[in-house]
Amino acid sequence: MSVKFSYKHREIGLLILRIGIGVMFIIHGWPKITGGQQAWQQLGMATGSVGIHFAPTFFGFMAAVAEFFGGICLILGLGFRIACGLLLINMFVASSMHLSKGDGLVVASHAVEAGILFLSLIFIGPGKYSLDEKMKWSS
Repeated sequence: MSVKFSYKHREIGLLILRIGIGVMFIIHGWPKITGGQQAWQQLGMATGSVGIHFAPTFFGFMAAVAEFFGGICLILGLGFRIACGLLLINMFVASSMHLSKGDGLVVASHAVEAGILFLSLIFIGPGKYSLDEKMKWSS
């Protein structure tokens, strides 16, 4: 009985997951996207942990855009795998930054866990209740 329940409602579960994580990334991304050049530059300095030491303002702005608009794309299930890929890159850089600063896994764990989630969602896809599915963009 429980196996049938889980299969019967997995699309609803995936929708709840997409909405919940999407809302959280919108909330995290909004102050970054509205923070302006100084905030973007500070955020973009994290790319130094992966060997990118140029254009921190650009990379910070792109990270903010990926978080805010990626959250919207997660909720809508629109451009889903691309959004998850960009968010995965963000989480990789965030994890690398925390670990290279010596913050340890406890501090880096949010980014690591979110990265695992986004990697998994790339394989799973947006599900039945998504714009990608309605437009036949997912397979």
